[in-house]
Amino acid sequence: MTTSLSILSGELGDIFWDLPPVVSYVTGMDLGCSIYVANPTDSEKEYALMARLTRNETLISDEALPVFGYTWFKVAPGEFIKLNGALRFDEIDASLAVLLVEKETEEVTDSVSTYLAQVSSSVLPPWLGGSTTTTTDWSSLFGMMLPFLMLGMIAVALKPQSEKKENASQPKEERKLLPAGRQS
Repeated sequence: MTTSLSILSGELGDIFWDLPPVVSYVTGMDLGCSIYVANPTDSEKEYALMARLTRNETLISDEALPVFGYTWFKVAPGEFIKLNGALRFDEIDASLAVLLVEKETEEVTDSVSTYLAQVSSSVLPPWLGGSTTTTTDWSSLFGMMLPFLMLGMIAVALKPQSEKKENASQPKEERKLLPAGRQS
């Protein structure tokens, strides 16, 4: 079986899914996804799905994903199937690739991939000094709001005194009553 990854090869089969290129992931949690497998040929094909987890070109795991309880599953010619499921891993900051293997040639015909990124609740991104811990860091939120609070206090303090006095010294207008209407 070859290990090269191809995108939209279309010769023996295609695979698509609904995950973005980067996913915020917490280890041990289910990662739900829908995988579509298409057979563009004129004959029925059998396929297998392989999940490959890598970090910096180092293979962490490579395992078959069972479909309907079996390693191999069939797709009718010119048709596609939708597979709903969930994946669970004990690794983060790693690349996940799901490979579509065609049984007859044992060739990887297509693949999809995403990056499992560590969840961060920091207000600032890590490269700007934000925290990468998964707990809420209120000090970073206060640190972002403090300049705006200071600016507001300075603006109020520097407001020209003449505007304040003008508003206070304006005499109130006398209330005028309308004359009584006609009496018959």
